[in-house]
Amino acid sequence: MTSPIEIEGAEASSVLDEASVPPGGAKESKKLEGRSPGQLMWARFKRDRTGVVSAVVVLFYFLIAAAAPLIAKLYGKDPYTLYGQDNPELLDMFTMPAKPAGGIDGEFWFGIEPGLGRDVFTQLLYGIRTSLLTALAATLLMTVAGVLIGLAGGYFGGKIDYWLGRTTDFFMALPNQLFFVAAMPVITTVFVAPDEETPTYVRTAAIIIVLSFLGWMSMARIVRAATLSLRDREFIEAARISGASSWRIIRKELLPNIVTPTLVQATLTLPSTILSIAFLSFVGVGYVEPTPDWGRMFSIGANIVEQDPYYMLFPGVAMVVFVVAFNLLGDSVRDAFDPKTGR
Repeated sequence: MTSPIEIEGAEASSVLDEASVPPGGAKESKKLEGRSPGQLMWARFKRDRTGVVSAVVVLFYFLIAAAAPLIAKLYGKDPYTLYGQDNPELLDMFTMPAKPAGGIDGEFWFGIEPGLGRDVFTQLLYGIRTSLLTALAATLLMTVAGVLIGLAGGYFGGKIDYWLGRTTDFFMALPNQLFFVAAMPVITTVFVAPDEETPTYVRTAAIIIVLSFLGWMSMARIVRAATLSLRDREFIEAARISGASSWRIIRKELLPNIVTPTLVQATLTLPSTILSIAFLSFVGVGYVEPTPDWGRMFSIGANIVEQDPYYMLFPGVAMVVFVVAFNLLGDSVRDAFDPKTGR
């Protein structure tokens, strides 16, 4: 005969068993799986509407840059043909667009350029392409140089860290914009004779070299700080005790753990690099005629803004939207990687 105590114990046991099983049974319990840091980051990023919209805008710009030749072919125009010279009716006696609003119509969607009469829409397409490709190459070199210098200083310490730190301080003290303006003509004359026209690829290489030469310091500082916080951790000490070489520790242990600050800093560096490229072209030491570029378009527009303010409208809006979207994307990526964020 079963006692009341045994019955109560059996009922309590059955209640606990039922509580331990999820409502969906065994199938439901299989769904409770751990997620990797990348999956957690992606989940946080998808919840950030600002980041998602910014990512879509940035991706749109990159697609436009990649498909610029195809779009120009479908559009039926290119950024080099002097349409105003071929058709005198497009320009008035002052070489300004004859039609209102800068010559905007069904044939020229964004109008035509004063003076030469080139198509503004295709110039903007190829200008985005030029700026993005140059900025990507420069940002990549800045990132590589900054990561190497920051890792070396933070991991080895001592005199290596001291001299690398003083070198970083020296470069950060240089007036960047003045150095840009002074260095660009010197670099181009090294590769091209004074009586010859500088090819576009030489100017591109010179811009990338100058920007990379003065743009790695912030990345190096961030990577050094991250390395200093990691080099005395238990897993680094365990790797040293096991006999791993410094190169293996840096490659296998440190590098994977500094991906987050490196990626965030690179994301924030790209838009500032694009602004620097536009500045070089604006002051006449970057890209020159006839290469389409944002800075060169601003330089032309600044001279005729009173006569034709519409010429600067589209490149100005395009640059502002891209820079703001990329900065917001960088903030969202940083928040997504940071598990302590409240967003």
